[in-house]
Amino acid sequence: MSIQESGEMYLESILVLSKKNPSVRAIDISEHMGFSKPSVSRALGLLKSNGFVTSTKEGFLKLTEEGKNIAEKMYERHTELTSFLTLIGVDENIASKDACKMEHVISDESFLAIKELSDSLKNK
Repeated sequence: MSIQESGEMYLESILVLSKKNPSVRAIDISEHMGFSKPSVSRALGLLKSNGFVTSTKEGFLKLTEEGKNIAEKMYERHTELTSFLTLIGVDENIASKDACKMEHVISDESFLAIKELSDSLKNK
């Protein structure tokens, strides 16, 4: 199943927030992403109906296996691209913002090439 960039961002946010606190709620995502509660609620509804997220009766969110796989892929891309861009001299804040855009559109082939180059530069 294909997922839009905004959905990938929500899944990645749930993953990042769950690393800090295992109990993630919609309000946490709203605050983290800077989106309104109704926007977050609508997006989470779509993610739930497409099988990427579940929620408990208390309102705690959990990524499904498929949702977790997508979130981890986006998170890895974000961290690796940010690291690479800072390695070649880009300011860390700019690198992170650029990586956030790039992570959703870069091909697997190009990402792996950048990751390999980054690793070789780090090991020099």
